[in-house]
Amino acid sequence: MQRFLTAGLRQLASPAVLAAALFALSAGMVSAQAPTSGPAQDDPAPPAVTAPAAAQQGGIRSANIFEIAPDASTDPKYSEQTNAERGQVQPGNNAPMWRDVAKGVTGYSSLPDPEAGNMIQGFVQYPGSSYTNAGEAWRQVRNNWIIPYGGSLMLIVLVALALFYFGKGTIRLHGSETGRVIERFTYVERAAHWINAITFVVLAVSGIVMAFGKFFLLPVMGATLFGWLSYALKNMHNFAGPLFAVSLVVVFFTFLKDNWPSKEDFAWIMKAGGLFGGSEVPSHRFNAGEKVVFWGGVFFLGLIVVGSGVFLDKIVPAVEYTRANMQVAHMIHGVATVLMMAMFLGHIYMGTVGMEGAYKAMKTGYVDETWAKEHHELWYDDIKAGKIPAHRTAAAAATSDAPRAA
Repeated sequence: MQRFLTAGLRQLASPAVLAAALFALSAGMVSAQAPTSGPAQDDPAPPAVTAPAAAQQGGIRSANIFEIAPDASTDPKYSEQTNAERGQVQPGNNAPMWRDVAKGVTGYSSLPDPEAGNMIQGFVQYPGSSYTNAGEAWRQVRNNWIIPYGGSLMLIVLVALALFYFGKGTIRLHGSETGRVIERFTYVERAAHWINAITFVVLAVSGIVMAFGKFFLLPVMGATLFGWLSYALKNMHNFAGPLFAVSLVVVFFTFLKDNWPSKEDFAWIMKAGGLFGGSEVPSHRFNAGEKVVFWGGVFFLGLIVVGSGVFLDKIVPAVEYTRANMQVAHMIHGVATVLMMAMFLGHIYMGTVGMEGAYKAMKTGYVDETWAKEHHELWYDDIKAGKIPAHRTAAAAATSDAPRAA
């Protein structure tokens, strides 16, 4: 019996038997899936007319509005029609609505923003722009005036300073140093100046990259890296701005006392400080050139730059930050910052490589008596006459042996 079952299982497992079984199974599945010969009792009747394939696809079909009513434009008041009137003669023609949008007409919107119902600003003419919508006018002022002329001014100043340096070199002392020093800047004065200077450099570099970077950096580093750099500098610019504003106020009141105009400043200006002569024109603690930077750059341009910059940062309360206000603030900020950077470039030059001992004075706070006598003779005379203490810091005044090799 066991032998018989074993032989039977072997025959069932043979390839021929398995193939026959698979064929029969597939034939049964095909017959089961085949449709029945007649419709069921409850099946609906087929449609009498088959719809065109295009109509069955659904969606929006394009149409030329001028083919719908080609004679509608013959109406004398065609160009004055409202959107509702146009819809009666040419359904789907929304030209009146978009004409109002392009003119800056404000529509209705339930959003709380004051400009939510206005897609395109109205027509204006900014200085240097054509009469067009405000967004385009702002773009024309920025791209046709601020960027090209501002960049040219910066390059002119840099080239002029370079030519002056290679032609005249560093202004050096004519006499020998005495080893006796005078305190020119206190610690508070130097701290205020350095904070203001560092924030100014951050703002200047980031502003230059954002305004002019696409012309000299984008072709070199590519769009991706330039995009990340601009994004990082833009955030640094926004955060350094308020700190610059505070430090500028501190600098103004710190150095205000010694920057009031005096009669000696006129002689200094008439001779350009002796820049092209053999000796400098006598001056007090700050000469006329430094006072021009103080009043023109720190006070006047600083007030405009800080005011417009704080407005662009949107930190002024109770002010509507509309597009028009932001555009005007941007134009004012751009012009003032370019002028400030051009003016401060000369100040930075004279405070570093332009004059021997100038950077050391701001770094350590002290200058040699020879330096004081040659560059600020009237200030030196007041110190020798006892009108001004030679060492204003309490610690330095209390020490008879002041730093000599600072």
